[in-house]
Amino acid sequence: MRVLLDTTALYVAAGISDLAFTPKVQRLLEHTATVRIVSPISFTEIAIKANKGMTPLTKEHIETLIFDLDLTVLPMIAELSFRLFGLPTHHNDPFDRMLIATALAEDLSLVAIDREFRKYKELRVIW
Repeated sequence: MRVLLDTTALYVAAGISDLAFTPKVQRLLEHTATVRIVSPISFTEIAIKANKGMTPLTKEHIETLIFDLDLTVLPMIAELSFRLFGLPTHHNDPFDRMLIATALAEDLSLVAIDREFRKYKELRVIW
């Protein structure tokens, strides 16, 4: 299975969140057949928050997460941004909207706890 981790999932994986993965998500992420994917959009969001002092994550933390979780980093391509055209506005956060568009464009399940994601009927959300 191919899954896209949202930014919150990265915080949980890094151990700096009060949240925890459900046993289902934990098993999925530990399974060797699971392809764990991340978008540079999440890195952008984290970098902006880090520059404002809103997160303890650093570039080095992200690089370690990529290695430790064996993450596949998607390229930034125009097609992903084009998927935003016509995307319903159930969610207002631009970073989350890009992650939704990415999951839809790449046919990925999204590992996310945000309930707003579930309003997108064609989006598969796992938590």
